[in-house]
Amino acid sequence: MTDSPLPKIGAPATRALNAAGYRHLEQLAGVPESELLALHGVGPKAVRILKETLSAQGLDLG
Repeated sequence: MTDSPLPKIGAPATRALNAAGYRHLEQLAGVPESELLALHGVGPKAVRILKETLSAQGLDLG
């Protein structure tokens, strides 16, 4: 597994993911979309960008 940085999704979403322990894109593979949306600062646009970036690496959210 590589340690790809999180894509540019906005500072609030990045802070929320970091606070939840997600520092690398690959850590998000298999995480339910609803769990990410429950984080304060993570909205639909951030989730869409994360899904697209994960998909480009052959990964997906849960």
